[in-house]
Amino acid sequence: MPQKQKTKSWTELKQAGNECFKTGQYGEAVNLYSQAIKVLEKSREESAADLAILYSNRAASYLKDGNCTACVKDCDMSLELSPFNVKSLLRRAAAYEAVEQYRNAYVDYRTVLLIDCNVTAAQDGTHRMTKALTEADGPSWREKLPPIPSVPVSVREKFAQQAAANAKQQNSAADQNGIKETTKPAPSSEDLKKGQVLKEEGNALVKKGEHRKAIDKYTQSLQYNPSEVATYTNRALCYLSVKQFREAISDCDKALMIDSSNIKALYRRAQAHKELKVRKY
Repeated sequence: MPQKQKTKSWTELKQAGNECFKTGQYGEAVNLYSQAIKVLEKSREESAADLAILYSNRAASYLKDGNCTACVKDCDMSLELSPFNVKSLLRRAAAYEAVEQYRNAYVDYRTVLLIDCNVTAAQDGTHRMTKALTEADGPSWREKLPPIPSVPVSVREKFAQQAAANAKQQNSAADQNGIKETTKPAPSSEDLKKGQVLKEEGNALVKKGEHRKAIDKYTQSLQYNPSEVATYTNRALCYLSVKQFREAISDCDKALMIDSSNIKALYRRAQAHKELKVRKY
């Protein structure tokens, strides 16, 4: 008789999910994390902390794949199991930001800063949301925010201890895995000014709904400043609007080569891939 295949443990499934995530196989990572969650929930080893990590990892995979709704749902689960989990808060904030739920995103970014004021992603996110909300709601935008939770002192102390304990290990891993980027000559100040003017002209055309003209302006802008991430993501949005999905993907790929965690690039690329799949059938 053929030998029965041994059922994988939740830790093995989690590790396999991690490997898929690292290689960009986000759909398969979601599948593996889902299996790990089921196995762990049925086992006697079940712990809230481990389940919280699995949900947070699956949320990261959903976010990378552009499924922001599923990302938020998994982050909610993770935070129920492990309140004030910084990774889950940041991932939920990024998902909210991608779908332009700026008030919720602001609350999550601010909550992270209440836990640790040195988290760069939360600092940057708070600045972006402040700008977006000021433009949308005016000077009184803070009055329209959902409540920002108060963070217990014990949570801040625990996070500080964990950060200190992991610092050396993280720095060592970064040194081993770091990839040195090839430096390119920076654009001159004059080129940067020209690129910015053209980008702003493109933004104005987008507001008028003139997406093809905006594409031309963004293209000209990139000739002067080819390292401006926002110009690529803005042009990608225009390509989505005129149903040039492959061009949108190309622009998002270029943006992600400069900023690998850019939320708009990840979300718009996922939108373009989704549209291409729909048109195959």
